[in-house]
Amino acid sequence: TTGWVERILAGGGKSPSQGATLDQAGLKISRADFTVLVGTASVVAGFVGLILQGPVFAVLFTVCTPILAVMYLSFLTQRRRNRFEAQLGDTLTMVSGGLRAGHSVLRAIDAVAQEASEPTATEFSRVVNETRLGRDLEASLNDVSLRMKSEDFNWMAQAIEINREVGGDLAEVFDQVGETIRERSQIKGTIKALSAEGKLSAIILMALPVLLFILIGLANRSISGHSRAIRLAGS
Repeated sequence: TTGWVERILAGGGKSPSQGATLDQAGLKISRADFTVLVGTASVVAGFVGLILQGPVFAVLFTVCTPILAVMYLSFLTQRRRNRFEAQLGDTLTMVSGGLRAGHSVLRAIDAVAQEASEPTATEFSRVVNETRLGRDLEASLNDVSLRMKSEDFNWMAQAIEINREVGGDLAEVFDQVGETIRERSQIKGTIKALSAEGKLSAIILMALPVLLFILIGLANRSISGHSRAIRLAGS
């Protein structure tokens, strides 16, 4: 039923980026299904706004629904990236352990894909599958760093590439990189805790005008209804 929507999206220039965003958010849903879902929610929200407050709120609810959907998608994407980043230190330790056990780099990555938590398991499984289909390992790892926007993971990809060119103890390199990543994660956590209060204040200030607009609209409707009832009673 969404085939025609998929064809329309395929003809547009923004469909690949939308598909990539859904993938980065970890949603197992096609672009067409997501578009239909958001469109349906917009229509329903507009109808609810029309019933509650009239045409102005109908337009407001209809316009806000896709915006909220994009914001939610961005939230899911960032949360997935944060989880990947938080797991990276342990991930490197697992890869290092596999290398010390005598496995190849690809076999060690495959072991992580089977044992790690999400989203690391999904991303590493994708690397293994792409490599088995003939794609270069470094290219697949670089794609992971781009999808996750992880500078730390990019270090891992560069370490593997350098090791292939000049050799060396890759397990020892991963141990050192993993320790550095864990130290950076602790610093980032401290900074995040210190800045949380300021972010909360900013969110409240941004949401306050919207809430006031809705409350004033509800109050005006209540006052108008009360005044109309008084006029009818007086007549």
